[in-house]
Formats: sequence, C-alpha cells, structure tokens
Amino acid sequence: MQKKRAIFVDRDGTIIKEPPVDYQVDSLEKLSFVRGAISGMKALRMADYELVLVSNQDGLGTESFPMDTFLPAHNKMLETLAAEGVGFDDQLIDPTLPEENAPTRKPGIGMFGKYLGGEYDLAASWVIGDRATDVQLAKNLGARAILFQAPEDGSKILKAADMESTDCELISNDWADVAERIRRSDRVVEVVRNTRETKIRVAVDLDGRMESKIDTGLKFFDHMLDQIVHHAGIGLCVEADGDLEVDEHHTMEDVAITLGEAVLRALGDKRGIGRYGFALPMDESDALVLLDFGGRIDVSWRVPFTRNMVGDVPTEMFEHFFKALAAEMRCNLHIEARGENNHHLAEAVFKAFARALKAAVRREPFNYDLPSSKGVL
Repeated sequence: MQKKRAIFVDRDGTIIKEPPVDYQVDSLEKLSFVRGAISGMKALRMADYELVLVSNQDGLGTESFPMDTFLPAHNKMLETLAAEGVGFDDQLIDPTLPEENAPTRKPGIGMFGKYLGGEYDLAASWVIGDRATDVQLAKNLGARAILFQAPEDGSKILKAADMESTDCELISNDWADVAERIRRSDRVVEVVRNTRETKIRVAVDLDGRMESKIDTGLKFFDHMLDQIVHHAGIGLCVEADGDLEVDEHHTMEDVAITLGEAVLRALGDKRGIGRYGFALPMDESDALVLLDFGGRIDVSWRVPFTRNMVGDVPTEMFEHFFKALAAEMRCNLHIEARGENNHHLAEAVFKAFARALKAAVRREPFNYDLPSSKGVL
C-alpha cells in the first residue's frame, strides 16, 4: 500500500500576515492573508497530499491570549479558505510559551505522533513556514523544507540559526513558486526492475531538472534514448545490465517496461497536462508520432526498415520497444515513418516520439483541469 504524504503549513507569516508588534492575530481587524496564499493553498489542496496546519500560538488560552479572541479570526481564516476549496485534514496548534521548552512546540515533534508510525512517507512530505524553526522541524521529521521568505532575507535567517540554504528545497515568499515546486517534485520518479535476465534502473524527471545519464550496453540504443532527453526536455537516467551475450531483446524490452512505468507514475493524476502530441522531418526521412495519454492502450507501427541492424541494435526491436513502452505508459501510440537511410529513419522516430512526449506531458502552471470530457484518464 502506498504511504500517505502530508504538507505541514505554518499559519502566521505564511498563510496570514503576522502582526509586527505582539505577533498575535487576536481580532478580525488583524486578519489579513499573505499575498497569493489562497491560490497557492488551493494548488496544494489539488495535489495528492494531506494538508496539515501547524502553528505555535504563544500562551493561547491564557489571560494574555484568551481563546475567545483567537477563535474568531482563526475560524474566519478557515471559512475563507474553505470557500475556495481549501480545507485542512488536521490542525496541530501548540499553546505553550517558548520558555517552557515543551516537546510539542515547533521545532519539536511532540504533536506529530500520528505521522510518525510509518503510515506516512515523511521523506516525500513537506514543511512550509517563515522561520528557521520550520526548517528545523522539517529536518526533525525527515521531511523537505520550504522557507517562506524573500531569498535574501531567508538566507540571513538560516545563517543566524547556523543553518545552510541547502537545508531548504526552496527559499521564496511567492506562493506560486512554492506550489509549483511541490507539484514539480511529484514528476520525478525512479523505478528499479530486476529479473533473471536484466537489472534495470530508470529515473525520470518530466520537467528536465535532473542530470541525464544513459548506459544500456547498446551504443545505438543509448543514442536513441538520448534523443528523448534532448527533444522531450526531460531528465532521464537509465542503467541497464542485461544478458547481451544472449541477444538485445531482454535489455531493450525491460528498459521499455521500466521507462514506461516511470513516465506513467510521474504523470500522477494527469491534471493540467497537454495529453496529446507531433511529427518531424529528418533529412530524407520523416516521422509521424501520435500520442494520447488517455489510459487506453493501442499501438500502430508502420516503419519499413530495409536493414536488419542499425549499429548494434536489430531494427525489429524498435517496434517491440515502443509496444512495451506504450503498454506501461497506458497510452495510444501510433508511429509512421519513411526514409531511405535506416539510421535517419530510427532517429526520426525517436525524435518525433520525444517531441510528442514533450507536448503531451507539458503542464501549465496552476492548470488543474483533467484533459478529458469524461472526467477521468
């Protein structure tokens, strides 16, 4: 069973503005949202995470900060977010004072018992907050941190706390940046497939920030996979150790299976993607690739090679590679090409596929529509 993931979000200074004098939002007059917070929170709500509010509220419930002055503004914040489709799955609010050094106070993890029992993938979870204590909380949980500050201010805050910028995935006070950074992280996937014939590791970054490295033991196949990297704009690492002493079949098939699984997982719920994709010419050759990530599988292959081998790869294996790939990506894939030079013919197919993939996986920022009239892909 896949583990749950959570985004732990600080309140004051991150979602709503923190009053500069007493640091208490204890009246409706003091309630003001941080710019972009509502749209940013809505973006996070659309992602596959539980949303958890985490806040230190110094002395809450005491005479200096009674509950009846806290709740009106807090409830109004929740009501406003709910009207935009944003609700919290949990709220963790610690009322202790700093001098109490309570284990429940951030960056302590005393409030996080339900998240520590193994049901949650904390390494894939996030903490968003405007203080160094939020970054330290992420480290204590084993989660990823975003410091909600202007980059220059954030660097100073971390330095004063003897922390490094590398302790954060991002330093930004722009909610659009924050939401997109979390959304993009879901499009990086690693898949390992080990069989009696092959050992394959494939890592895919659909947004192209990963450094690519490809080694399958088949030089021409490496060259073709490299076309996908350059022309799809993705990051791709492929390590294959196959039984090439037998032939090329198992290696190319298992790379296709592993790559297809990685792409499908990186697409997630497919919201906001282009879905479809492309054709291109290459010298005397031209290739047409039609791609649809619609969830159904259909493959059409019309590529008339005139040689048995191109480099160290049998030309018959290209059809088998794309059929196995399409089956794992759960897509319609129609490929047609013509040309005289078999090297150009194969390369045109891979380049056209790469361009089709680029168009199909491209995602517009803050577009959460599912590209289907059925409402499901």
